[in-house]
Amino acid sequence: MDNLSLLEKFADPEIMQTLSMGEKMLASLYVMILGMTVTFVALCILWGLIVIMSNMINGTKKKDTNVVKAPVKVIAPAPVAEVEKEEDEELVAVITAAIAASLQTSTHNIIVRNITRVSDVTPAWGRMGRMEQMNNNF
Repeated sequence: MDNLSLLEKFADPEIMQTLSMGEKMLASLYVMILGMTVTFVALCILWGLIVIMSNMINGTKKKDTNVVKAPVKVIAPAPVAEVEKEEDEELVAVITAAIAASLQTSTHNIIVRNITRVSDVTPAWGRMGRMEQMNNNF
């Protein structure tokens, strides 16, 4: 029995009644394989179109792997205590203004006595992800 003729018989409800159980199971298997193949091919085409569209939108960014980075010499800065004190005062003023803005009050009502730095416990990949998100938005 030919596959095509079995599928044609399976498509006709009157002829399908005369098929044996084995022929019905074989025809069902052919229909299932055909459906899965069509779905897989359609998804592959869709995936290819998405890749092409993303390359068109973002532009093809070719990374040059042969770039040799020159070593960077680090020069120790001269100690400047006065500049650091001025930066600390500016930092206190900025933090005070931010707190006043968030509390919707005047800076005269707020006294900042102590500022301590808290270490960032975010992993490197998390910081890079945030930086990429911020760079993509602007």
